Amino acid sequence: MRLADSGHGRYSAGGGVSEANGRPVPVPTPETQHFWDGTRAGRLLLQRCNACDQVYFPPRPFCPVCSCREVEVFEASGEASLYSYVISHRPHPGFDGPYSIAVVELEEGPRMMTNIVGCEQTPEALELDMALTVTFEAVTDDITMPLFQPVDPTTETTTELAS
Repeated sequence: MRLADSGHGRYSAGGGVSEANGRPVPVPTPETQHFWDGTRAGRLLLQRCNACDQVYFPPRPFCPVCSCREVEVFEASGEASLYSYVISHRPHPGFDGPYSIAVVELEEGPRMMTNIVGCEQTPEALELDMALTVTFEAVTDDITMPLFQPVDPTTETTTELAS
């Protein structure tokens, strides 16, 4: 795999970036390996501080609030709401356009950058605060991306990201 650099440094949440079919793919680090092992198993794993109970993302070996190193990993509910997004119409290898680049607020509190799938990629379909649930997309043998889709079962499911 070829390492990519956007000119603004390496992607920090995953510890680096490689490519799969032109699509940027995170490179796990010892601090993020549990997260990527979880997504590969269809589980969204977060960390919680044992001292102050802060739940946080992205993964790191200490609490971002109190710096305590006694943290635990637990399985998140996979439920979230749409906090913010943009719709990209710019062609990009590995993505069929248009596609959303979104920030979701997890039920447990942390926010996560992701893509919204399973609905039209329009402002009419992507409503702020809409209920979402996690879904997983295997990109490589090692990396499965957590994506989010609307909870509403009546929502059209025609838009998918290319792999």
